[in-house]
Amino acid sequence: MAVPATVIYFTCYDQLCAALRLRMGEYAQEAPLLAGATARVGSATMISPLELIRTKLQSQRQSYRELSACIRSAMETEGWLSLWRGLGPTLLRDVPFSAMYWYNYERGKSFLTEWYKTGEATLTITFMAGAASGSVASIVTLPFDVVKTRRQVELGELQAKNLSCKTSASTFCVMCRIVAEDGFRGLFAGLIPRLIKVAPACAIMISSYEFGKTFFRTHNQEKTLHRRVMSGVLISVAGLAKHSLDFKLARDL
Repeated sequence: MAVPATVIYFTCYDQLCAALRLRMGEYAQEAPLLAGATARVGSATMISPLELIRTKLQSQRQSYRELSACIRSAMETEGWLSLWRGLGPTLLRDVPFSAMYWYNYERGKSFLTEWYKTGEATLTITFMAGAASGSVASIVTLPFDVVKTRRQVELGELQAKNLSCKTSASTFCVMCRIVAEDGFRGLFAGLIPRLIKVAPACAIMISSYEFGKTFFRTHNQEKTLHRRVMSGVLISVAGLAKHSLDFKLARDL
């Protein structure tokens, strides 16, 4: 699940950010904000059914046959949209996360590049910028992650008990219930584990991504240069051959 989500997400972000920077002119620095949010909406919507299945498998000890029965039951009672249950809280968590992450990352990368006077971002710079921006974004959006997980777990428990699934409460109502039961601290449950997971994950992912982009860009440039050199050589050879032929014809005449 992580592989297709990451491929869709990074590809969409890269293309959108490049296009927006060309169109936004003096506001080009804000392009990562909009590109990150838009790319996340697309990838989260496409992966949401798989995310729902994964959450159920983690929260309940069910076989794949039992899980399939639960999913079919939900689809019969609530339709296909039941597969996207929890998408709202997911978007409330992931869209602001992506917007803040990419904006802070690009600004942090530029700042560190100027600070260390490296000319371009190194692997260490991208790693540090990714870890810092991921940490900030994960703290701000943690309450929405708690709500999303709570709603999906409650759905799984209802289906395991063969109870009908009523219309799910809104994100705000779930937040109010969490605050009433556990206080405001309940909205930030699992903060330390989330930071331990998100910060290095963001750092490793973005530094690997940047390294891969640089590697293949250099490879393609060298390939293009090689092709141009070979084309130039072939054109020169063809030109010499044509010149020799023209000279011979002129001498014969």
